[in-house]
Amino acid sequence: MLIASYIDKIINFKVISAKRNVSNVDSDKTLSYLSSKYYEKNEEKESELHFINDFKSALSKTDINLNEIYKGMFKGIIDKVARFGGINRGDSMIKIESTLNHKELLKGNTTVMYDHSGEHSLPENFNGLGYLNLISMIFEIELLLNDFRNNNMPNIKPADINLLFIEEPEAHTHPQMQYIFIKNIKDILRHASNGEDGVAFQLQTIISTHSCHITSECEFDDIKYFYKTERNRVIAKNLKDLHKEYEKDGEINNYKFLKQYLTLHRAELFFADKAIFIEGDTERILLPAMMKKIDQEESLNPLGSQNISIIEVGAYSHIFEKFIAFIGIKSLIITDIDSAKKIKTKDGEKTGKCKVADDDASITTNASLKHFINPSKYVQYFLDTAAAVGLEAGVAQSANGIINDLLFYKELSLENKLLQRDENTKTWLPSKQGNLLVIYQTKEVNSTEIEYHARSFEDAFFHLNRQFIVNNKTKFKSLKNISFFEDDSKDPYALAEGCVDKKPSFAMEILLNSQEEDNKKYCNWHIPGYIMEGLLWLKNS
Repeated sequence: MLIASYIDKIINFKVISAKRNVSNVDSDKTLSYLSSKYYEKNEEKESELHFINDFKSALSKTDINLNEIYKGMFKGIIDKVARFGGINRGDSMIKIESTLNHKELLKGNTTVMYDHSGEHSLPENFNGLGYLNLISMIFEIELLLNDFRNNNMPNIKPADINLLFIEEPEAHTHPQMQYIFIKNIKDILRHASNGEDGVAFQLQTIISTHSCHITSECEFDDIKYFYKTERNRVIAKNLKDLHKEYEKDGEINNYKFLKQYLTLHRAELFFADKAIFIEGDTERILLPAMMKKIDQEESLNPLGSQNISIIEVGAYSHIFEKFIAFIGIKSLIITDIDSAKKIKTKDGEKTGKCKVADDDASITTNASLKHFINPSKYVQYFLDTAAAVGLEAGVAQSANGIINDLLFYKELSLENKLLQRDENTKTWLPSKQGNLLVIYQTKEVNSTEIEYHARSFEDAFFHLNRQFIVNNKTKFKSLKNISFFEDDSKDPYALAEGCVDKKPSFAMEILLNSQEEDNKKYCNWHIPGYIMEGLLWLKNS
């Protein structure tokens, strides 16, 4: 006990548990009970003395008034008691007096009311659990701050280290309320520890949360990330260490972009088990339908039941590479092969988009693809390891300097698109234990047995679903030159280049024209093979 008392002077722990006693049933008096506790903590404070004395004086006056009322109210029973007499005169004469106790009065006879429109007052149970939770936390925080200051023990200084734990403040609250809580609680705690409400003391606050709304309003460097890698094993990381990673590699601008993007838009990534990084609106609109379509065909371990975040990053998924490696969750990057050719002009050489199958197609313009799957680094990796024994055709030819980079990407198997970041070389290399898969268009045969290698999502979709468009041509208002789809001389690349006007509208029309058979939706169109491969890997990994 002696040792414990010394420890309490050094470290003081206080916890607001996630299991808070709030409900909106008629019998619940959570806030009323907390108001009496607040009174008990503050009745000895000099700053509150004036109000406390006024309260006690009002109670004394009420006692006098009640005594007069009690004389009449209890006269009958008092007279009957007097008839029984006693040993001495007056032994059985009693009086009933009011003795209002200021502490007990608040505890059992005070009700917290909500001021409704300034005209009506409603009891606390008339409001939602979110407000009850929020207000009760504020009361509890104030009570614990009093304990930290030792307000009721003026001769005892606060502990040297004061830790306040608040577990999951988001319970029952909607997003806007969560924003309000985290914004304002910082000011309340800062003012309290600075001594504006009494004795100054050192306070550290730890808030545990599963809310991306609360996370998005926190300082990025204050976030501690916990990730369960397997049963009974959790990794804890400080996000400020991520800043050092970007700074060390001279990518501080990428870090600033990442910080702003995650803070404002995609803090949900911190709570995901898996993530999908996509380029644009088309994938964002269609991917949930594709995931549902896969689950309809393969019900085991459905994607719809997994904690997956879909993040739109444009052509900049490579900016997230350190973050992906840092948080360590399974990640799928869906991008385009973006085939191109080099064109000679009088001013030099420039790059122009082209079909994958063009004879002069030699490069990709996709920055993310070149970053994550770098041909020269891959080749060196294969040559330096035992993997060189089973080189794929494209990799082997690249190693000998025979082919262009585009052929390398065309020939690479799915297995070698599964990557792990090498912390020594800071590069992504093939690994069977990899947690990142990068997918892009591959050669595919459609229902009419025509083989084609797409450049983008649109021509990959048209290759597999040309008849679907023809069958619903009057309903695809976003497509121009709709007659091209019935012209066999127009290949999918020509359709993608000449018919797609507004990509988001086209994606929406795919969903609007989807059919349902046997309680299964999206049965009249097919998912491009590269996306199917990626989603199946994520589903089963």
